[in-house]
Amino acid sequence: MALNNSYDARLVQQETAVGAGVQVLLLALIGTAIGMGPAGWLTGLAFAIATWAVLSRALHRSRLRSFGAANRVTLGRAVLVGGVTALVADSFQDSPPVSLFVGLTAVALILDGVDGKVARRTGTSTPLGARFDMEVDAFLILVLSVYVSTAMGPWVLLIGGMRYVFVAAARVWPWLTAPLPPSTARKTVAALQGVLLLTAGAALLPYAANVGVVVLALGLLVWSFGRDVLWLWRTSRVAATPAGPEVRRELVAG
Repeated sequence: MALNNSYDARLVQQETAVGAGVQVLLLALIGTAIGMGPAGWLTGLAFAIATWAVLSRALHRSRLRSFGAANRVTLGRAVLVGGVTALVADSFQDSPPVSLFVGLTAVALILDGVDGKVARRTGTSTPLGARFDMEVDAFLILVLSVYVSTAMGPWVLLIGGMRYVFVAAARVWPWLTAPLPPSTARKTVAALQGVLLLTAGAALLPYAANVGVVVLALGLLVWSFGRDVLWLWRTSRVAATPAGPEVRRELVAG
């Protein structure tokens, strides 16, 4: 992020407060439009409070002097994801309007490609911004998988839960926390998850075709995670040998 000469936590924390306020406003608009029930309201508000609390703590620990344009875009996406989350929670009582569900999700997915570009162009890329972006993406995929699973079965939850299982496994096997080399394939597979799940969730295709779309999403995700886990395991094994650092550099270069 662009740095000022002094650090004022209040200026940065105000951004998260505004985000929470906009989230509540969006929930009010959705509730007025579709008559959202208690489940949707409570889930949406819980998401807003959790996002505000976690982000505020992360900002305090990182001591960023400016929230930055890229994080504002990501925060906007988080607000939309909160709206989608409320709709999905409400769908257990009453099906949400498809147009509203698709519209909010589509905008959130489109903006996923914006915040990174803004960060690079403005020179404001930070580890916090990258993590914030990743967590919003992961939660949206989880919510979409929950929604699709109501029509196709609990196996769809494997898509939304895979990253969280990976994070939990990393606490048991620390070698999973090693940095991965950049990969266009990994980014493409991650981006496709939301598009494919939204396609299936919109139910515009025949049921069999929607199942095929979700199976494709799951297959691509298993391949991507499997490839990364294998690379991390092989790298950890090489690093444990006397010639580890040299061979590891060769693996990364290759």
